[in-house]
Amino acid sequence: MSSILVADGITKQFGSHFALNDVSLEIPANCIYGLLGPNGAGKTTLIRIINQITYPDQGQIHFAGEPLQPHHIAMIGYLPEERGLYKSMKVGEQALYLAQLKGLSKAEAKKRLLYWFDRLQIGDWWNKKIQELSKGMAQKIQFIVTVLHQPKLLIFDEPFSGFDPINANIIKEEILHLKEQGTSIIFSTHRMESVEEICEYIALLHNAEKILDGKLSDIKKQYKNNIYKVGMAVQQGEEFLKELSKNFQITSSSFDPEAAELEFQIQLPSDDTRYLLNQLSSKGTIYNFIETVPTANDIFIKTVQSKSAHE
Repeated sequence: MSSILVADGITKQFGSHFALNDVSLEIPANCIYGLLGPNGAGKTTLIRIINQITYPDQGQIHFAGEPLQPHHIAMIGYLPEERGLYKSMKVGEQALYLAQLKGLSKAEAKKRLLYWFDRLQIGDWWNKKIQELSKGMAQKIQFIVTVLHQPKLLIFDEPFSGFDPINANIIKEEILHLKEQGTSIIFSTHRMESVEEICEYIALLHNAEKILDGKLSDIKKQYKNNIYKVGMAVQQGEEFLKELSKNFQITSSSFDPEAAELEFQIQLPSDDTRYLLNQLSSKGTIYNFIETVPTANDIFIKTVQSKSAHE
């Protein structure tokens, strides 16, 4: 598997404070990589180092197989959390100016801008001033300017900030489309539901250190705790629960005696479900049997709390 970016032993101090402490990451090409962590974890410092806004005290970054160099900036698109547009300039004029700063000719920039304005259905904004736009509208312009030069790597820091649910979904679909076209994406956010929806890999930073990374589906398997939600039609449901509790931990339950419907959550000592399923099927009809896989939010909270408890 090829990598678009490899960070090896990155350390950055500001005085006596460690912003990053020996952080190593490998970001696969053509994937969406979630860079997660509480406020102050070191995410923004790492992003600034990748963009060569600041430099590490120790460690190296390789981009597309080469040591990171100034010319790589043209291959990276960065949408920071704090946006910066000139409020008194017209939208089209400003977008053209920023596109040319990315190395595009005026003719090519206008051609690509018209494509994106049409794609996002904002063609009538061209002659508006930025100060006339809502925060979400200005966000769309910033998004377009970020992706316009078709970089190999896109870095989005809280890209859905300021968007209503409809426009957030539009931008999410565009991010997924860019990935399908071969773009590699670093996605930094506190919105764990967005991580669930679009990220294939994640890294979790806490107090300047990496405490977790890998493929999200593999991490979920590591964190699963063999808890299942069960629904079944059974007579004498309460008596059956007492019998089950001798061998298993029942974490919640409800029984409707009129409908003879029993629902409960059960934790197994291992991931072998055969014994439990045999018991259940001998007593009634199973209509629901689902493993509760931890969410990205569950993993985030559990890992950070565990790390904090041991510090």
